Amino acid sequence: MADPTGFLKVPKVDAPKRPVDERVGDWHEVYERQDPKDREREVSEQARRCMDCGIPFCHSGTAGCPLGNLIPEWNDLVRRGRWDAASDRLHATNNFPEFTGRLCPAPCESACVLSIGEDTTGGAVTIKRIENTIADQAWRLGLVEPQPAAIATGRSVAVVGSGPAGLAAAQQLTRAGHHVTVYERDNRIGGLLRYGIPEYKLEKSTLDRRLAQMRAEGTRFVTECEVGVDLSVEALRGQHDAVVLAVGALRARDNLVEGRELRGVHLAMDHLVPANKQCEGDGESPISAKGKHVVIIGGGDTGADCLGTAHRQGAISVTQLDYNPEPPGQRDESRSPWPTWPLVLRARLSPAHDEGGARRYEVAVQRFVGDDDGNLRALQIAEVKVQRDAEGRRIVTPVGEPIEIPCDLALLAIGFEGVEHMALLDGLGLTLNGRGALPCGSDWQTEAPGVFVCGDAHRGASLIVWAIAEGRSAAHAVDAYLMGESELPAPVRPGALPLAVI
Repeated sequence: MADPTGFLKVPKVDAPKRPVDERVGDWHEVYERQDPKDREREVSEQARRCMDCGIPFCHSGTAGCPLGNLIPEWNDLVRRGRWDAASDRLHATNNFPEFTGRLCPAPCESACVLSIGEDTTGGAVTIKRIENTIADQAWRLGLVEPQPAAIATGRSVAVVGSGPAGLAAAQQLTRAGHHVTVYERDNRIGGLLRYGIPEYKLEKSTLDRRLAQMRAEGTRFVTECEVGVDLSVEALRGQHDAVVLAVGALRARDNLVEGRELRGVHLAMDHLVPANKQCEGDGESPISAKGKHVVIIGGGDTGADCLGTAHRQGAISVTQLDYNPEPPGQRDESRSPWPTWPLVLRARLSPAHDEGGARRYEVAVQRFVGDDDGNLRALQIAEVKVQRDAEGRRIVTPVGEPIEIPCDLALLAIGFEGVEHMALLDGLGLTLNGRGALPCGSDWQTEAPGVFVCGDAHRGASLIVWAIAEGRSAAHAVDAYLMGESELPAPVRPGALPLAVI
């Protein structure tokens, strides 16, 4: 057990960030690179704040962490300086803690008992910071090594897609002794980790380090191969005993208002992907914010990623629009009671918002305005109210007079509608459900025998922790399908929802 009174003695200290003027001038991660010993001492103190809460909601699969991370246990090990044991405990439930420690919004912290009455307790344990430090310490101390299977099963599995769900499934199945091949249509492995997440949030050397471990364990990667096009479905099924679909949910939602066809109006991913490719050395991005007035439509994580990217590209100004009301500063127990994810302003902000730019709430685009040459020059926006009809569908109604704001680059970051339409699905005879996702049975198997699904392709666009949890669970199902039983963990069931969504 961690120090039961530590939270009364140790104030909460978040990870220090680099100065804004410094970090917007490069693509390195926003957090300071502390001396390892100083970081070790500071984080060990933070781990003392984990109290004897009795029921640790932080690792509940509904309210807290869907991976079931044993958070109080590794907090206590960190408090006692047992970084090796803490790493073992963390990796027992999470294949990629260096990713989640950087990218996850940490529902575990909002479910922490210390998040109740923050004025008295000082706020939740800095779980995300502790997790990230354990992972980084483990790599620094050489504790993370390849774990090849002792015995090969002789069975072959294809994983289509190399995002966090696909990588988690692949690593688990490789370690179970199966011959695993990951197919990726892009030129590099990583999916959204590679090309969707900006470099300043996840330096790709961190991803490459983990991929090197997976290769050493025996996982095989094939890039620039779109299954169903470059490799036929028949060949895929003929070469493998089972298939895991981890193709994501990348079909972006569009905003087809007047002027959408103008040059300068783009989907968010059309901006983020080439920006990341430029960081990889693949040439200049064709869509740059340099010297432009940028407007980002959408108030979520993808919009925040566009915001930070626009700052680093040299935008003159950046404005982010959100048709929702500005969230309150404190949790409203009637709308988002503890331990659910809180509908508060800080939960909607990222380090990119500290770097500048304006935010406007309860507004929506009415029209994209162009010049005589077909280039975007402004947006017409209006104040709106958001309501829901009897079926729960969102209705956005203008309530104010339209106004015009300058804009040379508009980025649509308004969510995703589901899995992209692809030849692979046609070849397998699979159809999407009403949510644009691939349905499956209780064993993660689709209607195509021997074909399984996990991650965003199954649940829709979601958190990285849910992707990894579903990848691990699908791996258990595939292993049982091939071998009759499985000892691999299965942290979540198909259809499981976070408590905040129920």
